[in-house]
Amino acid sequence: MSKWIEVVELNKIPVLGSRLIKTRDMDIAVFRGSDDQVFAIRDACPHKGGPLSQGIMHGTSVTCPLHNWKIDLTSGNALAPDNGCSNVFPVKVEGGKVYLQLVIEEAPA
Repeated sequence: MSKWIEVVELNKIPVLGSRLIKTRDMDIAVFRGSDDQVFAIRDACPHKGGPLSQGIMHGTSVTCPLHNWKIDLTSGNALAPDNGCSNVFPVKVEGGKVYLQLVIEEAPA
C-alpha cells in the first residue's frame, strides 16, 4: 500500500537546495529546482553512500559531495561515465506543501 505523506513546506526548501527527511528505513533528500520543481531521492550516492542532500544541484541532477558523481534526480541513475542508481520517490506539491509517496508496510493479518 502506498500513501502520500506531507513532509515539508515548499518555501522551507531553498531554491537549488534540499531538505533531509528521515524515515524509519532511510533518509530521503528533497530538492527544489529554480523553477520550483521538486525531486525526492534516497540520501545515499550509489558509489560510496555519500549524502546527496549535501551536494550541489544543477538542472535536474545533483553532484555528490564525496567523489563528484552526478546523479539524475528524475531517475536516480548516475550520469556517464559513472554507473549506479539510487531510489527516487514520487513527489508532489499542493497548497505550498510537499508530499512524498512512500510504500507503507501493512502488518500481516
